[in-house]
Amino acid sequence: MPAKILIITGDAAESLEVLYPYQRLREEGYDVHIAAPARKTLRFVVHDFEPGFDTYTEKPGYTWPADLSFAEVDPGQYAALVIPGGRAPEYLRNDPELRKILKAFFDADKPVAQICHGPLLTAAVDSLSGRRVTAYPALELDMQAAGAHFEDTETVVDGTLVSARAWPDHPTWMREFLTVLRAKAPVT
Repeated sequence: MPAKILIITGDAAESLEVLYPYQRLREEGYDVHIAAPARKTLRFVVHDFEPGFDTYTEKPGYTWPADLSFAEVDPGQYAALVIPGGRAPEYLRNDPELRKILKAFFDADKPVAQICHGPLLTAAVDSLSGRRVTAYPALELDMQAAGAHFEDTETVVDGTLVSARAWPDHPTWMREFLTVLRAKAPVT
């Protein structure tokens, strides 16, 4: 039976940051589940840049069903965790069930991949203190406030934590995460 990977997300997550790791990890042979605050069809978004805007724009993205709710997750059943970005982390970090899940993965030193605004979740459970990370560049001060050393680069690996800035960094992010994942939880 293949190792299971958990993706935690919610409405307004960046479409590419959920679906790229979902498909890439399945391609590798892992069993991937998506958890959200509730079992429902999630509505993702697309963030992009347009001339004349000082920040990214947001458009409706894909819809996708959540396999289970945060309350149904048993972190012990999963070998690794993926934390996509988008706007979802802004409100998900307030969910007490999700914070229990995050803490369990970090306490067990399981592989965690985070991207874009995803590190807002790991910061919420004090799992970034003393670590090297990257994130969406606008989060540099948030990462520093969480006690992390911020690096504005495609991908940063700090032990079992692999972080990336945003969806353009997918190739290096998944390559580095798979290196960590294969060492800790190879496909069987």
